[in-house]
Amino acid sequence: MIIIVSLIDVLIVVLIFLMATTTFKQLPAIQLALPESKQAKAGATDNALVVSVSKQGVLFLKQDPVTMDTLQQRLVEAVRLNPQTALAIRADTDTPVGLLVKVMDAAKAANIKVASVFTRAAQ
Repeated sequence: MIIIVSLIDVLIVVLIFLMATTTFKQLPAIQLALPESKQAKAGATDNALVVSVSKQGVLFLKQDPVTMDTLQQRLVEAVRLNPQTALAIRADTDTPVGLLVKVMDAAKAANIKVASVFTRAAQ
């Protein structure tokens, strides 16, 4: 005969272990309509700093709203800590092009050599 009480204890311990060690991927809170691309690749920006730009022109670095000056300072600091830092830009399709150029200029001024843009696959 199997003792059920001890089996339940073991299952509870395993459940607690799984709950404590599981990490969940955080999805960005900014809703953007990404531009389409026939050459879109998934996962190309896994280890990059992500700058999100809304169509209203608000900048976000890692979910934190930033100004252009603050963005520049944080990019310089990130490159100082890791010279191989890459930048990924998530921009709405209606974002002004001039703002994207300013973000790219900030990346170049911070000496970031790799900058890419999030897109979605064309349908």
